[in-house]
Amino acid sequence: MNDKSLKQIKLFLFDMDGTLYLGNRLYDFTPQLLDTIKAQGKRYLFMTNNSSKSVADYVKKLENLGINASEDDFMTSSQATAYYLKKHHNNKKLYVCGTLSLKKELESAGFTITENLDEVECIVMGFDTELTFKKLEDVCRLLLSRDIPYIATNPDYVCPTEFGSVPDCGSVCDMIYNATKKRPVVIGKPSPLMPQLAMEKLGVDKSQTAVVGDRIYTDIKSGINAGAVSVLVLSGETTKKILDSSPDKPDFVLQNAGELLQNI
Repeated sequence: MNDKSLKQIKLFLFDMDGTLYLGNRLYDFTPQLLDTIKAQGKRYLFMTNNSSKSVADYVKKLENLGINASEDDFMTSSQATAYYLKKHHNNKKLYVCGTLSLKKELESAGFTITENLDEVECIVMGFDTELTFKKLEDVCRLLLSRDIPYIATNPDYVCPTEFGSVPDCGSVCDMIYNATKKRPVVIGKPSPLMPQLAMEKLGVDKSQTAVVGDRIYTDIKSGINAGAVSVLVLSGETTKKILDSSPDKPDFVLQNAGELLQNI
């Protein structure tokens, strides 16, 4: 029996796409939900595995959807990847199979990005909406020719859109594996790193933190791995059938994040 309560939560870590909006359509409940959390003196952060956009890009996206946000309101897989790289592979020259936004974000964190394969010391794979065959070929060439660190920002197989789904970073990593038999170190959810960094940043205990998202294998699993309260919403990727067959069970299941308004 679940003895946890959402009323004790002081920090909400929200997945975005499929949870607060879908593609470019904001869910009707989202403005009231965010305003209510603020009015109660609680905090929220937007926590996303999507590394195709920088934090500045996400601020603009939310503003376009009608939500005021600042860069301090985010915890992204790009930020977590930069943190991991600084800790384990600092000063290494990176080959980034990712968007220009991801490259700029890593450069702003102090890393050197190069397309000269002879100079590359570490590979970073992101959700690349600007993917080319040359990038795939470069990554395969690097992985097959030498033993260098290989990092992926997130394991998601698909990214939800208004019309369905498109391949995400995990799907591209599977393509690379089929060609090279090499797997990356994965940074984003379900790793506990992003929730842990968020809790550390805001000084909130795991018992007072909730991870809210629409995917069991990333959002919910990261909450479980971080020891936080996990809240699954059925407004995105996960269906009741997927939930029933999953070995990982959330603490709470809601039809959508708007139902939090009745429980916090």
